[in-house]
Amino acid sequence: MDIARNIQEIKQRIASAAKRAGRSPDEITIIAVTKVVEPRDIRIAVEAGVRHVGENRVQDAKTKTECLSALEPRPTWHMVGRLQTNKVKTAVEIFDIIHSIDSARLAESVSKRAQNIFPVLLQVNISVEGTKSGFSMTELPKAVEEVAGLPNLEVKGLMTIAPFIKDPEEVRPIFRRLRQLRDSLGLEHLSMGMSDDFEIAVEEGATLVRIGRAIFKE
Repeated sequence: MDIARNIQEIKQRIASAAKRAGRSPDEITIIAVTKVVEPRDIRIAVEAGVRHVGENRVQDAKTKTECLSALEPRPTWHMVGRLQTNKVKTAVEIFDIIHSIDSARLAESVSKRAQNIFPVLLQVNISVEGTKSGFSMTELPKAVEEVAGLPNLEVKGLMTIAPFIKDPEEVRPIFRRLRQLRDSLGLEHLSMGMSDDFEIAVEEGATLVRIGRAIFKE
């Protein structure tokens, strides 16, 4: 397992995808998703140039941030998994941004717990999968307005989790639709694309790609 080499290969693939779309690779941020990844491997990734780390579970993030408290430079920590309201207090202490605001109730809880202006993304269930949480496309405009009106929250963009499909091209319409929604709402970020489909996501406008397995090979 060569984490540094994997990161360089991913950067090259992102640069190629960005070029195909007439974009600059500087517009895209790699978030190294560290679910089931040990702190020592996170350290290697940061030493190899990763500046953003994503975690799915609050308790795992708490353990890892404590283990890596002396890490320099300190990475930006992203909450990318489903967040339960009873974990919000800890989450806002650990994370710098939450990608998975999937209900008004959760947004209100984060707003109450945040001590300063806290950036969030709203999760959108574009593919209308029953197993995935998130706002529907019809709910989204009102949700953005409501969440943006809460104290201490800043809506930075949208996030979606595409269905796992063998041919990544099949998820292109989902990413395109999220970009159209983002543009219509005047937001900045699009968190979309993972190890199997991040190149398609970049071509369709992703600014944040969440990559775990392709970096850590777990």
